[in-house]
Amino acid sequence: MGMAVGHHGTSMSEPNIVPLIDVLLVLIIIFMAITPTTPTGMDTLVPQPPPKKQQQQDLNNKTVVVVVSADGKVMINQTPTTWNDLGPQLSDIFKIRADKTAFVKGDDDAEFTYVARAIDIMRGSGITNVGLITAKMEAGQ
Repeated sequence: MGMAVGHHGTSMSEPNIVPLIDVLLVLIIIFMAITPTTPTGMDTLVPQPPPKKQQQQDLNNKTVVVVVSADGKVMINQTPTTWNDLGPQLSDIFKIRADKTAFVKGDDDAEFTYVARAIDIMRGSGITNVGLITAKMEAGQ
């Protein structure tokens, strides 16, 4: 429908809407193709009920704490050991565990060099996460 010519030499023009419809159809297809994905919320951790007594004992058995005393002696979970045996014993403990997390607890009077040495040995024996236990943490503060 390009243009209709009127009667008696007067021209009468009509708008050509076919290209306009084509453009609108293309725009609709483009907007349908680029629709945004549905927004997702943030991941959260839901609070869990406190563990039962048996589960708490199992959790305590799984936790490995290396205790460094003020005189330079070292213990693994209240079991005395030597500095030379610390690495192999920790390697044996964490050989079958998936969670490679252990803690270091130093006495208040212990020198930092002993604590740093324990952390170095722990990292060398394959423990990826080493946490520090302080007196305030132990007291629950």
